[in-house]
Order: sequence, then C-alpha cells, then structure tokens
Amino acid sequence: MFFNKPFHAVTFQDVVQFCRRGLPEGKQLDYKYIMPKNREKFAKTIASFANALGGLIILGVQDDRNDRPKPPFTGIAYHEKMRNSIEDVIQVYIDPIVFVDINICVSPNGDRMFVLINIPQSNLTPHLVGPSKRAYIRTGQSSRPEIIVHPAKLPWLLDHRQKSERLRHILYDKAESHFDNYLKTMNVSANGETVCTLSLLPLYPDEPLTDYKKLPEMIAASSSRAPYGTMADPDYPLRPVQDGVAVISNTRGVYKMTEFNDYGLIMNKQIASREEIFNGHTAKTVRIEVLAQNVTLFLLTARKFLTRLAFGGPLYFRFKMNNTRALRALFGKRQATVLEDYLRLDREITLSDLDARLPELLANVLQEAAWSLGLRTDSNEIKDLIKNTLGEAK
Repeated sequence: MFFNKPFHAVTFQDVVQFCRRGLPEGKQLDYKYIMPKNREKFAKTIASFANALGGLIILGVQDDRNDRPKPPFTGIAYHEKMRNSIEDVIQVYIDPIVFVDINICVSPNGDRMFVLINIPQSNLTPHLVGPSKRAYIRTGQSSRPEIIVHPAKLPWLLDHRQKSERLRHILYDKAESHFDNYLKTMNVSANGETVCTLSLLPLYPDEPLTDYKKLPEMIAASSSRAPYGTMADPDYPLRPVQDGVAVISNTRGVYKMTEFNDYGLIMNKQIASREEIFNGHTAKTVRIEVLAQNVTLFLLTARKFLTRLAFGGPLYFRFKMNNTRALRALFGKRQATVLEDYLRLDREITLSDLDARLPELLANVLQEAAWSLGLRTDSNEIKDLIKNTLGEAK
C-alpha cells in the first residue's frame, strides 16, 4: 500500500521519495523514528491498525508537529535483528497475534535502513494488547491516533465487522443489479444466457476509500489491455452510479460492464456464452481460453485500482457463472457438456497476493473452473495458458 509497486520491491530510495511527498499520518499511516522503548505502546499501534482498516508503519522517519515526515530522510542505523524484534513484540503483547508483512529497505551502502511494516485489516478481531487485554482502534486523529475500546464494548468491535460484512453484500448485490438494469434499457434479455461475474472488494468495507469524483481518472489509469481485449476501456463512455462509475460496452454484440466504486469494489459482468457449430449442430459454448483472458485482465485492472486506493486489507474475490447446465465447455480440441447449473469460486486474497502470486492465483482459479465445467486439464497446460495471457497483457 502507498507504493505503486509490490511491497517487497520497495527500496530505500522509494521510501525517501515517498517521504518527500509529505503525506501526514492518518488512519492507515504512521511514522516512527525508532522502535519505542515501551514495547507495549508499539504493540498498541500495530493492533489498532489490525482492528480498523489496516495500515503502514514506517520506522526510520521523524514527524513534525503537523504529523508530516520531517527531513532529512536518512533512515536509521542498520540492525540485522530488527525483524525479530518486531515479531517478538507482536507475539508477546498481542492476542491473537497479528500477521504482518515486513520489508527492510537497506541503503545502497548497507549502513542505513527504513523498516516498512504492513498491517492488514484483520478478520481475527478484536486483537487485545498487554496483560490488561485492551483493544485499540486507529482513529487518524493527531491528538488521539489510537483509542481504547473498553472491554465492556468489545461486542461493538465484533458487531462492527458484522456490519462490514452486511455492507459487502449490499455493495455486491447493487453492482450486480446495474448490469441487469442496463440490459433492460437496451431491450436485451440474458434469459438462458451464461453470464460470467468477476468481483473483488474489501472483505470488511467500512467507509469510502476515495472521493467518487476521482474514479474516472483512476479507472483510466487502471485499465488493462492485451491483443485479445481491454478491461474497463476508457474510450467507452462512463456511466455514473451511486458511489461509483460503470464502464459499458457491447462490442460485436458482447454486452459487458465493469463497475468501480469508492468503497473499493470492482465488478465485471458479461454474457459469456457463444453460439458455435459442432458436428452440424449449433450449441451454446464457453471457452476456457476466453475465460483465462477475461480473468487475467480483470485481476490486472483490479491490482492497479487497489494500489491507487492504497488499500492493504483482505479482499474477497468471486468468480461466478450462471445458466451453465448443458453448456458446451471447450479447451483446445477438448469439449465437455456441463452438468452443473452454476459455477461459483470464492477466494480471500490480499493485494500482496496480486503482486507476488498472480500467476499462481490465476492458474488455481482456472484449473478449478475447467474441472467444474467438466474438463480435465493438466496443471502445466493451465500454467502455459496463463503465461501466454499474462505475457500479452499490460
């Protein structure tokens, strides 16, 4: 989060450049010059991020009275056991422990460093700190960056997660309805057609992550292209919807909508079935190669969009197809008649997974999808397919 590159690819100089931007501390960002001697206080900061929206701590940076990074940005003396020290604080003072990502950014001459601690929004809340077992949440206020949640109010924190889950379902259902409503305005019916839905959104949405008026610019910068297609093509008109924007196209009769909203949701819906002739008979078909192309472009676009939102919490990915029974599934020269009425694959992932494990994630999803559609595939075949689709995309 906060850096337009994979977390572990961030360098010492990247941190210097970031600090020069002067972003103040807030709900998801904290500067510390050194690790506090009061280890429990440090644990409180980590736990408060995990209990709220997640966040980033940068060690090696002083802040001024306005909570902005204060030059010079030279980091701190290199300490090879810093990672162990951070992990010890988490294990000793936080229950249940918080799983963080740590990047030690060493200076070119090896004597200085910045330490980045990425704390994801947690699904194990509340995380309690110290022998008194207190829970804290991050506020982003300079006077009270963390506030205590009294033990008597811990059910509130749990209920807060449940409210986030309900909000996630509302955002998802609302985005789905926009595609159906669009088809109705075009006097097009999806009855009997196979509609493929790809979606990715925060596992625990809480509040808007950006101003909705900034979405068109962010979408244009996030769109992914390949010779086989474009996801969220900025050349098409944008359709405003509540809290978001939809990109709609019907090129060559293929109806497609990609929606983005300010809570971090990205959803692509399109009619996936095609009429093809086999052995002299017309049949509705779906090709694994086409699904691979669409999922690849979708996840590449989502990665760019979420990076710009600087969201570092857990994400909920869904791949769904309806009306699949009796559909002809094709992969290369192989074919199968689908027995399932519908297909749905769910995954909990992170932005780090999209950065570091995208080929693996794509292969996992596509192999399970092919199997569910009645096609037995070799893992190497799927890996080669993903390698080709990724290699052509940008």
